[in-house]
Amino acid sequence: MTTGWVLLGAVAVVVLWAIWAYNRFVQLTNRSEEAWSDIDVQLKRRYDLIPNLIETIKGYVTHERGTLESVTNARTKAMGAQSVAEHAAAENILTGALKTLFAVAENYPNLKANENFVELQRELSDTENKIQAARRFYNSVVQELQNAIEMFPSNLIANMFRFKTRDFFALDESENAARNPVKVSF
Repeated sequence: MTTGWVLLGAVAVVVLWAIWAYNRFVQLTNRSEEAWSDIDVQLKRRYDLIPNLIETIKGYVTHERGTLESVTNARTKAMGAQSVAEHAAAENILTGALKTLFAVAENYPNLKANENFVELQRELSDTENKIQAARRFYNSVVQELQNAIEMFPSNLIANMFRFKTRDFFALDESENAARNPVKVSF
């Protein structure tokens, strides 16, 4: 009779642990989706600032249409990205295009004195900082999820219920320019 109770207790412990592990995977998955949503909100804010920035700059940089088109095309590509990897690649291109745009703007003192331009720079800088913070949080949650999926014994539950890891939102190491923050102050 005692062996039966011990066996029943062991089964109960395993079942309770399995329920806890499953719920943890659900929680981590939901946190990763929430973290990605935070990134998405900040990226949308960034995308919304860029047309205003381009319109402000247009009047001053008459011979720099290629740079303006480059930023516009990079923005369009970034907005159309679907996966985390596509977003990361598109954001690297957009960051490089914005750096070029701000480098060009350095040559126009009247533009640098424009209040609207200065305010857009400040907002873009703030947005860049928020994107960076959101990306760090997202990558932290993804790392936690990935560890739980790969570590024994929780990997048994992860495999049984087909929980999947997510891609990190990381900068492309081949894009040297994207490693540095966008310079938005003059």
